[in-house]
Amino acid sequence: MGEAGAWWVVPAAPAVLLGLALLAVTGHAALEARAAGRPVTLAAAARPLLAVARALVAQPRRLPAADRLLWRAGVVTVPVAAVLSTLVIPFGDHVIADLSIGVVWFNAMEVLTWAGLWLAGWGPNAAFSLVGGYRYLAQGLAYELPLMFALISAATGARSLSVTDIADAQHGLWYAVWMPFAFVTYLAGVLAFSFLGPFAYPAGRDIAGGVLGETTGVDRLLLQAGRWLWLAAGAAMAVPLFLGGGAGPWLPAWAWSLVKSLAVLALLVGAVRRLPTLRADRYVEAAWVVLLPLAVAQVLVPALVNL
Repeated sequence: MGEAGAWWVVPAAPAVLLGLALLAVTGHAALEARAAGRPVTLAAAARPLLAVARALVAQPRRLPAADRLLWRAGVVTVPVAAVLSTLVIPFGDHVIADLSIGVVWFNAMEVLTWAGLWLAGWGPNAAFSLVGGYRYLAQGLAYELPLMFALISAATGARSLSVTDIADAQHGLWYAVWMPFAFVTYLAGVLAFSFLGPFAYPAGRDIAGGVLGETTGVDRLLLQAGRWLWLAAGAAMAVPLFLGGGAGPWLPAWAWSLVKSLAVLALLVGAVRRLPTLRADRYVEAAWVVLLPLAVAQVLVPALVNL
C-alpha cells in the first residue's frame, strides 16, 4: 500500500476510531431504547454522550487502602492500548506504521489490555473489583489462544505478519470466505477483549459492576471509552485481515475501508445487545475443548494451500 507515511493519517486514524466508537455507543443505546419499548429518538441515542459531561465533573471515589498508582495506570492503559492498536491498521491505502510484524503489534496491544484491566480490578483493593479482574484473566486465558490462531490463519494465508500484506494478498477472494471459522473466532475475540456483550462477565451486575464498580468520574469514563474504542479497533482490523482491506469497485479505497468497518461494527453492536452473557467457567471449557482444536485445524487450511 502506498503513501504509508502520509502526514494526515496520523490524526485521521484516531479520529476515525473515535467516530466508530461513538457510532457504536449511540447505536447500542438506540437498541437498548427499542428493547425497553421507548421511542428511538436522537435524545435516546445520545444519552451515553450526555453522561460524559456528568463524569467529567463527578468526584472520584476514595477508598481507604487503594493503590491509586496501579489503579490509575490500569484505567489509562485500556483506552491508550486501543488507540495504539490503530497504528498498524490500514485506512484505505494509508497506514501510520506499516510494520513487518503488524499482526503481532495489534495482538500485543490487546494483551496489554489484560494488564490494564487487571490493575483496574486490583488497585481499588475492593472485593467486587478484584473478582472482576480475576474473571477477565480467566476469560482471557480461554479466548486468547483461539484468537491468536485466528490471526495466524490470516498471516499464514499471506505468508506475512504485515497487515497491509495480508490485505493485498486476498486478491478478490476474502479470507472470511475460505477461513470462516477464523473470522468468527476473531469477532468473538473482539467482543472478549472489549468485555462487552456475551463477554461482559468481568463487569457483571452480580458483582456490582466488577472492574467498573469502584470507578467514578473520569476513571469510569476512561474504562468505558476503552472498551468501546477496542470494539471499534477490532472492527477496523477485521477489514484488512479478513475482508480484503480497501479493495472494491467504484469507491476509493478509504471509503471501502470505512464501509466495511461500519458493517463489521454494526454486526458486533448487534451481538452486544442480543447475545446473553457467558459465565467464564463455561466458556473456558468450550474454548479449550471445541474452539481451540477447530482454530488449529483452521490454520492448516492456508498452510496446505501454500504448500
